[in-house]
Amino acid sequence: MPKMKTHSSAKKRFKITAKGKVKAKQAFTSHMMMNKPKSMKRKARGLTVMSESDERIVLRNFLPYCRKRKTKTTVKTEA
Repeated sequence: MPKMKTHSSAKKRFKITAKGKVKAKQAFTSHMMMNKPKSMKRKARGLTVMSESDERIVLRNFLPYCRKRKTKTTVKTEA
C-alpha cells in the first residue's frame, strides 16, 4: 500500500501538542480590525486548541502521520 500524503497547507497551519491535541491560529484576525471590539482582538492573539470534533477531522484527513493513539487510563482497584 502506498504512503498517505500530508496536506502541505495543513502542515503550515496546525501544530500538534505532546498529548496529540491540535493547535491553530485564531480566526477573524486578518482585516477590518477597526470594526471589532478590543476584547475580541485581545482574545484572538496567539494559538488556540481546537475542539475534539475538528481535531479528529484534521488528524484523520490532513495529517495522517501526526495521529497518536489515545490510550484509556485504567484505574487499579485495591482488593
